[in-house]
Amino acid sequence: MTLNIDLTNRRAIVTGVSSGIGAGIALALAQAGCDVAGCAAEPADSDGAARFVASAEREGRRAFYQAADLADGAAARAFAAWGAERLGGVDIVVSNAGRNYNVGAAGCDDDDWRANLDLNLAAHWRVAQAAKPWLDQAAQPVVIVIASNHAFFTIPNSFPYNVAKAGLPALVQSLALEWGPHVRAVGVAPGFIDTPMNVEWFGRFADPQAKRAQVERLHPVGRIGTPAEVGALCAFLCSPLAGFISGTTILIDGGRSAVMQDS
Repeated sequence: MTLNIDLTNRRAIVTGVSSGIGAGIALALAQAGCDVAGCAAEPADSDGAARFVASAEREGRRAFYQAADLADGAAARAFAAWGAERLGGVDIVVSNAGRNYNVGAAGCDDDDWRANLDLNLAAHWRVAQAAKPWLDQAAQPVVIVIASNHAFFTIPNSFPYNVAKAGLPALVQSLALEWGPHVRAVGVAPGFIDTPMNVEWFGRFADPQAKRAQVERLHPVGRIGTPAEVGALCAFLCSPLAGFISGTTILIDGGRSAVMQDS
């Protein structure tokens, strides 16, 4: 076994590819040799969709994009089937798409609750379930579920987002137990990653750069993470090098979870 991450000619479906972590994952898989079918909420003629397709094609790989509202169960399942058909099969599923629903336990109403669970929990199961027939026919198939550090630790007013994320490690365990040994299932739980959403969050403060510096100091590595780093971890987990990793969720948070109390 060599230490090269070689996913040449493997076929991946990835959700939430138009920006941020999903874009980083799709690019990393393409760089490792994957053809990729991706989706996001943005229309097919959006800049995010165009960037996704162009980034994979620059690596010499095939890329297909579909707009999909994954909070809708039928749409989530239809995307998985569409992606498999366009690729001619599926070897890798990376279920990444999600959205923050941070309204607090007191302010959360039934609509917030349902929308959060549909997108941030149920969609991951639906996409994986719809891809299962193709995974059964693949060699060494892998399902990666993108959770969050909120699956393990949270902060005030992150409800109900944190509840959905906390369910994802259990989903990963069930997929690994019930679909193994043929299919491996692994969760990835990113912490504070440099995405457009977080850039927008910094922009809410009077001094965005000062707020960013404060957040970076909270991390033992002295910075926040990048989508490329999450993508690199996913590419590794999809490779034979990670063949003994299944049923667990891996934190990628710059050491933030190791801190007992901020100074």
